[in-house]
Amino acid sequence: MFETLSVEVQEGVGRLTLNRPEKLNPLSVTTLREIAAAADWFNEQAEVKVVVVGGAGRAFSAGADLASFAGQPEVSTREAAEIGRVMADSVDAMRAVTISAIQGWCIGGGVVLASACDLRVVAENARFSIPEVDLGIPLTWGGIPRLVREIGPAMTKELVMTCRVFDAAEAKLIGFANRVVASDQLSDAVDELAKSLASKAAHALLSTKRHVNAITEQMVGTVRSWADADGMVTAFGDPECDEARRAYLGSRRS
Repeated sequence: MFETLSVEVQEGVGRLTLNRPEKLNPLSVTTLREIAAAADWFNEQAEVKVVVVGGAGRAFSAGADLASFAGQPEVSTREAAEIGRVMADSVDAMRAVTISAIQGWCIGGGVVLASACDLRVVAENARFSIPEVDLGIPLTWGGIPRLVREIGPAMTKELVMTCRVFDAAEAKLIGFANRVVASDQLSDAVDELAKSLASKAAHALLSTKRHVNAITEQMVGTVRSWADADGMVTAFGDPECDEARRAYLGSRRS
């Protein structure tokens, strides 16, 4: 069904796996569109109560695939930001309970994808980074309100502005991770949690998810993220942001 994802369903549990392990599962234009399409597909599977969102290989996701956006000139900067927002909104709106299984690197847009899930189980070897400000661009795709929802405004400001790396233990401490497990036990831990949830009544699960989401939506207003795209357009036209982006990319190549 998909070029960059693998999707399956077994005993009430769906699995959406980013499947470009040789590239650390980057989020290309195609991948973002496929995640949104997969979310819609899972909503049509009446038996699915839980969906596990993960990445194949040694990383969850290396974040936005900037080369893929540059390689599609028909996709404007604003449209690129919109595609990411639609992806995150689609995952957020899934009927099933979503669990992100995170190992290795989870960077930028990967953090946004994880934050759009209901629960996060994190391997001890996981490392997180939100490098957008170092790239001279704002964090888009609805990332700011979702991070505020999960970890609060002060930690959101710190992690997004400093772009510093944080590990699994800190992710648990600040409330981003529900559980931290040994790296070789991630799959088993996620399977156990998914099967436990899938054994419960679908209506009770859905009601709980929607009740919590309705309350947090009043607090942080993810709907305001439609304006994220305008911030991205402004950043690409700002000389200081452009200089920061060139400096960051140059340091990564050296």
